[in-house]
Amino acid sequence: MSITAEVIQKDKQYSVPVAGRPDFVLERGEGVTVYDTEGKAYTDWVAGIAVNSLGYGDKELMKVVAGQMDTGLIHVSGLYHTQALVELAELLCANSFADKAYFCNSGAEANEGALKFARKLAYVNDRKNKTKTVSFSKAFHGRTMGALAITPTEKYQAPFKPMMPGAVVGEFNSVDSAKEVIDQDTAAVVVEPIQGEGGINIASAEFLQALRRLCDDHDAVLIFDEIQCGLGRTGELWAHSFSGVSPDIMTLAKPLAGGLPIGAILATDEVAGAMQPGDHGSTFSGGAVVMRAGEMVVKRVLSAGFLEHVKETGDYLLERLSEINSPHIKDVRGRGLMAAIELDVPPGDIVAQGYEHGLLLVNSGPDAIRFIPPLIVEKRHVDELVEKLTLILEGIDGDA
Repeated sequence: MSITAEVIQKDKQYSVPVAGRPDFVLERGEGVTVYDTEGKAYTDWVAGIAVNSLGYGDKELMKVVAGQMDTGLIHVSGLYHTQALVELAELLCANSFADKAYFCNSGAEANEGALKFARKLAYVNDRKNKTKTVSFSKAFHGRTMGALAITPTEKYQAPFKPMMPGAVVGEFNSVDSAKEVIDQDTAAVVVEPIQGEGGINIASAEFLQALRRLCDDHDAVLIFDEIQCGLGRTGELWAHSFSGVSPDIMTLAKPLAGGLPIGAILATDEVAGAMQPGDHGSTFSGGAVVMRAGEMVVKRVLSAGFLEHVKETGDYLLERLSEINSPHIKDVRGRGLMAAIELDVPPGDIVAQGYEHGLLLVNSGPDAIRFIPPLIVEKRHVDELVEKLTLILEGIDGDA
């Protein structure tokens, strides 16, 4: 039995079947390319779902991680000070609206914590009935129970109901809808400046500005979920920059540690001041190895020319995708290296055919393919993508 067959057989035998995986086994990676156990190469337009911001095998990242491992200080829990934690916290606060940072292990965990922060602020302000949480159509904020309650997709929620009470859904990008659902009982308003799982839908500046005003008017905490869209992916450090407003809390995760598990909650002093020792915590939060990786990734994103490269390559990606002459493409949208094509055919069919052509692709909602590659991707990779996508779409016409 081949290594590939053995791994797939054991995966079916021992793994909980929550993911449908293709019939190959990834073995190694370099740059923006991964290789399976049979030696086949795939250009990666998924990046571990927008995680592997520096691609695969980045020498500086591996050196930093190995260097911290060599100290023997891998984990001490949040009970003790480490230099690694405070240096990443300082770096993030110095380059954002935030005054304080809290670290955890995933995006869902970051959003769970953000909801607790908002609830605690209302509690200390003697507004114990101020418990409503507003999110928006097509949002995705995670699969844990609190985050799931503000992810209004029926197929995700239905098997796990009842959801957390007080979760209310408004229409994304509708100021009128926001006015209807945000009121004096609202503790938190949560929004992605660019929706990832929901279809690469970009919030308008007017919408984000209206949310800021409404939160101010009703003493609600405004939370920007930049777990997928933040930290350089749009060609700006933060995806909300174009709006001219800042949140009270911003959640981060996916790209922050270059592939190691991390989440972060950035907050103003007002919000952070409501939290006291014992109010929140996580055994594995703020591990020194992950913190050092995060510090290195943020510094790379801030380095000269990095964001300019993302913007330039992202503009080129949108331009080239728009040039594909296929009746199956209904829309091309995105910002930076966060793009999508909306289709009139099932995206799963395109993803499956992508594997045959040496592409890793992923859907975004029920009718779109999104492109969220490592931020080091180059124009030549875009040209390769467009050439292969064109062939795949032409093949669909031929099959019909």
